[in-house]
Amino acid sequence: MAKRSLKTVINLIFICALFLVPFTGHSELASSINKYKDVNLSAERLKKIGRYHGLIEYFAGFTFFQPRHKVSSDFIRALILAESDANPRALSSKNAMGLGQIIPSTGIAAGLELSKGTVDFHNVSRSRLSNLNEADLFDPEVNILLTCYLIAKYNYKFNGQLALVLSAWNAGENIKELKQGQYAPYQETHDLIGKVNGYYLCLLQQKKTRLAYR
Repeated sequence: MAKRSLKTVINLIFICALFLVPFTGHSELASSINKYKDVNLSAERLKKIGRYHGLIEYFAGFTFFQPRHKVSSDFIRALILAESDANPRALSSKNAMGLGQIIPSTGIAAGLELSKGTVDFHNVSRSRLSNLNEADLFDPEVNILLTCYLIAKYNYKFNGQLALVLSAWNAGENIKELKQGQYAPYQETHDLIGKVNGYYLCLLQQKKTRLAYR
């Protein structure tokens, strides 16, 4: 194991997570994974996501559900790039908003949950969290906090199975497939899983390369 590259190890982790999910014949998911598995992120896109480095590292550093279990900051970067291409004003046809493309009802509910906790966040008060409106989702601080919180929530709820985590993120945590331990059967979800996986691997490989030359 020690001789394997970091990219190989992470590939294995992600693939194992996928195949713990009962396979239901969605060859589209495998196709989406393969489509993005060797993706390279341009310098321009890395610069875009780099603008939010401090916020992502800060909010990804909290343990929302399990002691010592934090969300990966690079996973959050990959998700934001896949969802909005790091555009804080992004708005989808389904009214998903901001960097993480959060639906207002989901974001407002998450804000209420966070406001009842014991953690205080810099620049995002409990009062604000308890009274979020749609426009708040365009604020990078709010959006990244909610993104980190929701990913941590789904990771806890679905035991780290990334296909299920991203299905909950994209299609809703209460869809019937997730209740049956299966990932969402939607091409949009499969494409998101493929993109996030590919971008995540690329970011991890770039980090490994930087560390190797220090």
